[in-house]
Amino acid sequence: MISNSSGESSRLIWIDGEFRPWSEATVHILSHSLQRGSLVFDFMSVHDLTGSPGEDGKPRGAAIFRLREHVERFFHSCELMGLAVELSADEIRDAIRATVRANPGARALKISAYFASVEIDVVPIDTHVTVAIAAYDPKVDISDRLSSATPEKPEFLKLWIEKERANRRDDIVPAQAKVSANYASPMTAKVRARAEGFDEIVLVDEDGHLAEGPTTNLFLVDESGDLLTPPGTKVLHGVTRSSIIELAKAEGIAIREKLVEPEILLAAREAFLTGTNAGVWPVESVDRRPLGECPGPISQRLRDRFQRVAKGQDPEFIHWLTPVDD
Repeated sequence: MISNSSGESSRLIWIDGEFRPWSEATVHILSHSLQRGSLVFDFMSVHDLTGSPGEDGKPRGAAIFRLREHVERFFHSCELMGLAVELSADEIRDAIRATVRANPGARALKISAYFASVEIDVVPIDTHVTVAIAAYDPKVDISDRLSSATPEKPEFLKLWIEKERANRRDDIVPAQAKVSANYASPMTAKVRARAEGFDEIVLVDEDGHLAEGPTTNLFLVDESGDLLTPPGTKVLHGVTRSSIIELAKAEGIAIREKLVEPEILLAAREAFLTGTNAGVWPVESVDRRPLGECPGPISQRLRDRFQRVAKGQDPEFIHWLTPVDD
């Protein structure tokens, strides 16, 4: 565990070009992004490839999964929310790699863009966008301190379809923006679902079609055997989601993006969620109704392939892993 004598994490967080100690990476309680929910972020995984040598036979160290795609999505979210980041994509990528190098053993990385200034109005006067990058191990730096309150992650999911609120709508903040305000309504819905014994929820759009989980994307195999996922116009453009779509094509599995009614999921042969933390996460039941198989053959096949890719053991997709060291 990386900590100092007081038990605090001794990791370093990159903020506007400088490394600061974990405990000093703070903002004012009245900052705009804290009070108004305008913080934009992205989350990516870091993998230790030490046991998986490269094509040249040399050992490899840490690598970031689909770094370029994550940074592209980060800038897209900032653009959707009107946050003008002063750094270029290349500078952000270099800063991310430097942050991972400065924090050995990191397994996750979060980049945030926010208005750190104290503001009164809903539109900030000080428009400087602060960028912060944190690389850490969630199980060591965060979860260990909250172990008694952190639910055990189940192997298979008990899923609930959210029915009270249409969380994905065209007339509010778009689902494609990873902005903190987008997670408030799903948070309250998930709290209710957990109290009823469910692990995760699926959000719906204003027309009642299935969209996604609060931090995950949905895939299912319908009664005819087709692999389906809700269209990108209604959901966050998940990097793991796009990876699974590409892996399905590589495996010869036909996949379609289409509007999905709840009845299709309830009758599905199999289903799974995808995300940076989730990977490929099979669903065992929906609204307390067991699905046909868990994990089903397609879920298992894609999960196995995805895990090999993430470990650097799949030559076809080794380019998805960006080495941290030059």
